[in-house]
Amino acid sequence: MDMHPTSAGSRARAPEPDRRRIAALVALLVALLVALPVRGVDLPGGEAKLLPPEDAFRFSARAVDDHTLEARFDVADGYYLYRDKLGFTVEPAGLASGTVDLPQGIRKHDAFFGDVETYRGRVVVRVALTSGRPGQALVLKADSQGCADAGLCYPPTVQQVRLALPAAGQGPGPVVEPPRKKGWFN
Repeated sequence: MDMHPTSAGSRARAPEPDRRRIAALVALLVALLVALPVRGVDLPGGEAKLLPPEDAFRFSARAVDDHTLEARFDVADGYYLYRDKLGFTVEPAGLASGTVDLPQGIRKHDAFFGDVETYRGRVVVRVALTSGRPGQALVLKADSQGCADAGLCYPPTVQQVRLALPAAGQGPGPVVEPPRKKGWFN
């Protein structure tokens, strides 16, 4: 153990732990616990169960036409999403115009992020496309972050779906959900 020199009568102390390493380790442990493929995690005292992020913030999307995608989040009761933590990417690159129509959120003072807007229940977001063509395949990625009312905030999450743009006059395509992750117990 590395000890610092001491003056007469004082005790030797080990160097202070590296706080960044501890914070990174705690963040990693929280991310691993949240990512465990379980149907719910009991909190101490048996008061509530925490859902994995893909169940707490259930994502789906559909192609409305060759110029518009509709992204949806069904936020479970007891959970909320941060409006300013939502982001969308379309592949192939250059297909999206960068215009995303986010609905107004509910103002909240959050212990983690201060004054924010949040979403509960169903959230529908429109993502504009510039150069889509009927039948074209694409991938829509949704970045999000949310929390449980029980006091746990989830790390940022990315969910994605593969869509095909509908033919002109055919109407919106089907609602598509991301594939479910296989876990240890399923």
